[in-house]
Amino acid sequence: MGGFFGVVSKKDCVSDLYFGVDYHSHLGARRGGLGVYGQQGFRRSIHNIENAPFRSKFEKEIDTFKGNLGIGCISDYEPQPLLFSSNLGSFAITTVGRVKNIPELKKSCFSHGATHFSEMSNGEINVTELMAALISQKASICEGLLHIQEVVEGSMSVLVMTKEGIYCSRDRYGRMPLIIAKKEDAYCATFESSAYMNLGYEHVKDLGPGEIAYITADSFTVLKEAREEMKMCSFMWVYYGYPTSTYEGQNVELVRNRCGELLAQRDDVEVDLVAGVPDSGTAPAIGYANAKHFAFGRPFIKYTPTWARSFMPQNQKERKLIAGKKLIPVKELIKDKRMLLIDDSIVRGTQLGETTQFLYDSGAKEVHVRPACPPIMFGCKYLNFSRSSSELALLSRRVICELEQKDEIDLETLKEYADENSEKHQKMVDVICQKLNFTSLKFVKLSELIEAIGIDKCKLCTYCWNGEE
Repeated sequence: MGGFFGVVSKKDCVSDLYFGVDYHSHLGARRGGLGVYGQQGFRRSIHNIENAPFRSKFEKEIDTFKGNLGIGCISDYEPQPLLFSSNLGSFAITTVGRVKNIPELKKSCFSHGATHFSEMSNGEINVTELMAALISQKASICEGLLHIQEVVEGSMSVLVMTKEGIYCSRDRYGRMPLIIAKKEDAYCATFESSAYMNLGYEHVKDLGPGEIAYITADSFTVLKEAREEMKMCSFMWVYYGYPTSTYEGQNVELVRNRCGELLAQRDDVEVDLVAGVPDSGTAPAIGYANAKHFAFGRPFIKYTPTWARSFMPQNQKERKLIAGKKLIPVKELIKDKRMLLIDDSIVRGTQLGETTQFLYDSGAKEVHVRPACPPIMFGCKYLNFSRSSSELALLSRRVICELEQKDEIDLETLKEYADENSEKHQKMVDVICQKLNFTSLKFVKLSELIEAIGIDKCKLCTYCWNGEE
């Protein structure tokens, strides 16, 4: 996924930038980067953070950074922020999003005079560099950001830092958050609202879909009003968002609590202990336990000092290794217990199946599983949720192929399986339950998730669950 943070201050902004970016570390991933502008001009640093936390890579050099303007990012793929000298002047740029039509955009840039793009080690180009080239086709940075919104298929939010201020552009349909906050003598722009809370900033505005704003140390100006249509990613509340963050007025932790409560209201299973798979399964488990008046406990603890979130590694072998090493059991809470386990979702199914076996091996009598969202049926087309090249990586899709006895499933059939009231849906759930050796399995319904989020359905993207764009 990735995330970014930008700040403009009348004082030195480096400390705020450093911590603001670090507060996005839960979103990924492979690289972290900082860029500042001060009396010595632009300065930038990028480090690989796959095997070490962001802070450890930057803390030795951060004292050498000085400036009143800064942008930085946690990137799940390409190195950034990048610095450019262009027909629009010098600027730094960082992005979050996914671009599906890169070949067409490259061709457009070449036709407008671009002669080359830097290749990364895998032969692909840096998408942030491509966005800078698109901006430079236009007469101003604001026009260039509007151009990105018009031509990019997918989603793209952008921060552009000049010598005077920072341009902030939320993606066309508002699939990802972009939030403005302020304190005395400073403004910041951030992906996560939790990033500024301990830095003294107060919320100003969630930019709307496609909205473009400009911040200086003492001003916030809207350059392009928000578009009407919004398709905010629902999965931000389910999994990616940090618990203390709030999007569109809806706090992540409270949404997850409500998911557990709504599921509990229609569940009749009797258990001795409710537990959440840390970390994003904990909040819905608390909501469930409170609603049912069941005991809540932590039968396993995640070892956090060195093990990253298990989605971060790029290959399944390493993901499996981390998932198997980071949870340590409290066997006294597991032995001979009927357990109800809540995870945020079932994607590949591998980790949750192994966690269930881990509980059985530790003495559990029963393991009832309750994912906090519906079965994921479609690979995301709009965000870098997964870089898997095949939707058959999704457990629900593989089960459907088995049930239909074919590799290619048409959209109409997939929608039948997505229908929570259909026989095909229940058969799919039964097979998943059997495959992963759960005692029972029941998902949060899509209608319950939407109710928990508390935003009109028409403003939410639910594509990964029902294929509706």
